[in-house]
Amino acid sequence: MDYLWISFLIALLISATVEASHCAANEVPIVRNISEIGQDSYGRHGLSHITIAGSVMHGFKEVEVWLQTFAPGVGTPIHRHSCEEIFVVLKGSGTLYLASNSHKNYPGSPQEFPIFANSTFHVPVNDAHQVRNTDEQEDLQFLVIISRPPVKV
Repeated sequence: MDYLWISFLIALLISATVEASHCAANEVPIVRNISEIGQDSYGRHGLSHITIAGSVMHGFKEVEVWLQTFAPGVGTPIHRHSCEEIFVVLKGSGTLYLASNSHKNYPGSPQEFPIFANSTFHVPVNDAHQVRNTDEQEDLQFLVIISRPPVKV
């Protein structure tokens, strides 16, 4: 999937959350170049995180969009949160671990789902989950669309 298509998808998602106006929301330009947006690793080796549209950074209220890249062997910790997530895998492969039968103090027994380029998956509200790059050679890159930001983990 090329970056032109990704840019179109992101612009479509962002434009759906911005009131019809020629002005930018909170001084954020309506159209931006992803390669010019700052990256962060949050102190985790092998993670690249770009907040494309964020509640805290950009003032969005209904949706947040991230572009994340995990190096081989890298993944999220097991966690849950009070929002829905939709992932669009752009490149690479990995595994989604999802425990739909979990409760507050015990994540339950997760199911394993293979994920791969051009696949999509969602994580329901409060389901314990983990995403890992299980490929030994290639980065895993995906867009994450989050409802009801900011994320409360």
